Amino acid sequence: MSSEVETVAEILAAHRGGSRTPAQTIRACYQRIRAHGDDAIFITLRDEADAIAEAEALAAKNSSLPLYGVPIAVKDNIDVAGLPTTAACPAFAYQPAQDSTAVAKLRAAGAIIIGKTNLDQFATGLVGVRSPYGIPRNVVRADLVPGGSSSGSAVAVGAGLVPLSLGTDTAGSGRVPAMLNNIVGLKPSVGMISNAGLVPACKTLDCISVFALTVDDAVTALQVMAGADAADPFSRERPLAALSEVPKGLRLGVPRDGQLLFFGDKAAEAAYQQALQRWTKLGAELVPFDVEPLYETARLLYDGPWVAERYLVLRDLLGLDPDAIHPVTREITLAGARQSAADTFAALYKLQALRRHAERAFADIDALVLPTAPTAYTVEQVLANPIELNSRLGTYTNFVNLLDLCGLALPASIRDDGIPFGITLLAPGGSDGNLASLGRVYHADTGLSLGATGKKLPPLNKATSQSGANAISIAVVGAHLSGMALNGELTSLGGSLLRAAKTAPDYKLYALKGTSPAKPGMLRVGPGGGAAIDLEVWTLPPAAFGQFVAAVPPPLSIGTIKLADGTQVKGFLVEPAALEGARDISHFGGWRAYMADLAKAG
Repeated sequence: MSSEVETVAEILAAHRGGSRTPAQTIRACYQRIRAHGDDAIFITLRDEADAIAEAEALAAKNSSLPLYGVPIAVKDNIDVAGLPTTAACPAFAYQPAQDSTAVAKLRAAGAIIIGKTNLDQFATGLVGVRSPYGIPRNVVRADLVPGGSSSGSAVAVGAGLVPLSLGTDTAGSGRVPAMLNNIVGLKPSVGMISNAGLVPACKTLDCISVFALTVDDAVTALQVMAGADAADPFSRERPLAALSEVPKGLRLGVPRDGQLLFFGDKAAEAAYQQALQRWTKLGAELVPFDVEPLYETARLLYDGPWVAERYLVLRDLLGLDPDAIHPVTREITLAGARQSAADTFAALYKLQALRRHAERAFADIDALVLPTAPTAYTVEQVLANPIELNSRLGTYTNFVNLLDLCGLALPASIRDDGIPFGITLLAPGGSDGNLASLGRVYHADTGLSLGATGKKLPPLNKATSQSGANAISIAVVGAHLSGMALNGELTSLGGSLLRAAKTAPDYKLYALKGTSPAKPGMLRVGPGGGAAIDLEVWTLPPAAFGQFVAAVPPPLSIGTIKLADGTQVKGFLVEPAALEGARDISHFGGWRAYMADLAKAG
């Protein structure tokens, strides 16, 4: 049983290869939490025996689940059934009846929830010191703030206690703590992950975010959680592009001369210039970008009517028990009560103009590269000047969700004074996969340790690298699924599992008669006339794709399949003439469930 921190990819390899069980991984996770000895990281730690029992039950299920046995921590403003939700305010605490949509998807993918992590109360702050449950200890330099509001989630990953955690991000809460703890912070496009079961900060802007040791691990979690949800009217389908190589002719925006703000921190300024030099070495062209409109947008977040959204959440508690709310949080939130409807519309008009300006500016670049934060502060400094220093930390983050951008915070360097420095890639909403493709290459080139673990970043996934920018995706529904009889035909050709998915409800699945090994056939029957069928999307290099398709035997063929998220992908279909004597197994929802039922019956 390994007690050392591992990435998601390493945990999955150990579980699927049989060298370790999910239960052993969960025991090791709790051992690390006890050994680390920081009681301020978790507000509620799940009972260890309960988590181990869930892991043992999981072992009887499908080991190809994308997060099979992976321990995950969840920010305590996101509902987890069986654990209280506090938002770091004891007077607000309640017992949720069910998991949030994001957590339910993680569990369905095989993840084991370990506990609920500390945060700046009601997700208001970028510092991580506004909680009655204590201040989580920064893992890189103990005197620094851990960053917020997702303080406990970032520290849990940075310390190597868990490989993945959920945060939230309205104004930078999923990015600033990532920088300060030397880890990856993925802030998805607005609406990409359902917020059903999230205590809102600003309902129109909130994003559930991901902290991870590597970009690949963060993307794995995003793939699991992404998708529209009827329970969240702000959610929407935003397809995630496959990971690829850095494109030739990469153009990265950088602020024009004189527009960067570091508040006197020369070491941070130098670290940013070094980060840009690394991008140049990787082949990027640096393009001057006017960031003044971004700063103007940022001022709308707290000086404009969006603070009224925070007030709406706390209005009742402010009236009944104002002292239950942290004094800084209370001061910020009460400002929302003073906003008028006229103020709101004036701000909306201004924001719309700024959004159009941003669309034009981003059309000329692949991504914008900014410092994640302009500097770093100690706990002592922030407690002495809580609002101004907090505001400074949001210089490069506050505008992002207002402009519907996606962001990826990456470790860049550890300064000579021991303070971590990071950069963030920004691009228009829907560009999450493209940012991940750039970020994973940049992170690997830094050679940094993961968080404060001392562990080096593992080599990039070779199959993905081989596939590269021209990789071709293919959907498989039967014997080529992970762990099934013909899966080796994909892996031997350099195939890489991209994600689990479902078809649109336009298909029927049949068990074909007289095939060996047993195979299904999927037939398109028309919009809404069938069922949503489980499948896996793999990628293959172009030459390997041709070789693979050429070997597909009749009556199977390769056609275009519509997925539940509206995207299309090449995949296996069957000729209608082959269905004579075949069994309709659509009600099982997929080949794996059908085969499991056969095994149980026989």
